[in-house]
Amino acid sequence: MAFLDEEFSVDTLPVGNNNFEPLPEGWYNATITGAEVKETKAGDGKYIACKYTITGPSHQGRVVFGNLNIKNASTKAEEIGRQQLGEIMRAIGLAKVSDTDQLIGGNLGIKLSVRTGDYAGNEIKGYRALGDPSRNVSVPFKSVVPSAAPAKAAPPWAKK
Repeated sequence: MAFLDEEFSVDTLPVGNNNFEPLPEGWYNATITGAEVKETKAGDGKYIACKYTITGPSHQGRVVFGNLNIKNASTKAEEIGRQQLGEIMRAIGLAKVSDTDQLIGGNLGIKLSVRTGDYAGNEIKGYRALGDPSRNVSVPFKSVVPSAAPAKAAPPWAKK
């Protein structure tokens, strides 16, 4: 048993909208609000678990998740994941990434499709720079040359 620091009353707790329906297919503006490296279930690979918060043109505030295989027993899965990581980096203007925190805060366009079946949801099928109406991403890299090692900012969920 664990005691809580306070007593909670259902009357004072917020009510959510519980809208977990997939978003309609199409392009959405989004911000990467989370990114962390995780191990695959089989334990023989790694992927970046990304969290995207929709910023427009509709469904602002909704969240979509996507995984990028960066190390996988399947060479094809790894190739696709690394290609997707490259598309994201080009879309948000990063030439190099060595820490997932560098992705957080990046703004980009994501193309969503709807997955049907036992578990309906959204899948991310494309990435592009904001304002780029073309399907393929081809934007110049931002030059990122810090004069000194930057201090690591607190992750968004730790800020008060």
